[in-house]
Amino acid sequence: MSGFIEGENRYQSTLFPERIDDYVEEDSAARVIDVFVDRLDISGLGFKTEHAETGRPGYHPRTMLKIFIYGYMNKVHSSRRLEAEAKRNVELMWLTGRLAPDFKTIADFRKDNGEAIRLVCREFVVLCRKLNLFAGAFVAIDGAKFKAVNTRDKNFTKAKLKRRLQQIDESIDRYLSQIESTDRQDTETAANKSQRLKDKISILEEEMDRLKKIEVRLLAEPDQQISLTDPDARSMATSGRGSGMVGYNVQAAVRYQASPDRRARCHPGWP
Repeated sequence: MSGFIEGENRYQSTLFPERIDDYVEEDSAARVIDVFVDRLDISGLGFKTEHAETGRPGYHPRTMLKIFIYGYMNKVHSSRRLEAEAKRNVELMWLTGRLAPDFKTIADFRKDNGEAIRLVCREFVVLCRKLNLFAGAFVAIDGAKFKAVNTRDKNFTKAKLKRRLQQIDESIDRYLSQIESTDRQDTETAANKSQRLKDKISILEEEMDRLKKIEVRLLAEPDQQISLTDPDARSMATSGRGSGMVGYNVQAAVRYQASPDRRARCHPGWP
């Protein structure tokens, strides 16, 4: 006695060989897939069933669908991995009747019947949700705002640009009014003040021309916003009232999958 649990002799013959069905649990999701595909009406889904050029029969679409749906549920997406699973996975052997299409056949079926496979998988997911076959899961999302090099003065939105142009117009009107009032005074001081106001108006007009050029670039942007220093940065609101910053909103998502069994018993009378 070795003191450990020992396995059976792999060379031992048995009088009554075990069935492959004995290796698939009663509540296995593979049984749900089997019933679902066998009772599915695939006549109107557009599956291509032409035989190979050599004339030999091909695999039935139901067989290929069982492989794809089983892979979908168990996160096996590669055609080569599906081929390998069909040769060693007992549940998949049970599903296909020990058929093991090569990876090229699996890949071609996916390529030729992409839309039909998508429709079948959609129906299967809806059914699984109704039968509570999926484990409870939730996604936790959090974000953080990072300030960019771009200052607020060099970030423009349509509203900000419109507000800035309106402020310039008001300033110009105010300066013109002051110039008119100053010109009525025939003194050297008044003349100097009038010239300074005219210089300010000239600066504001140059700024207005610059903003109108920026407006043309802004309207060409998909989100109607432009940052001059850091083109990818965007204006974002912050917790402070009336405040904001130009930067990046970095998001992080974590998916938690609960541990309870996601399988359900397949009853013989299941429609």
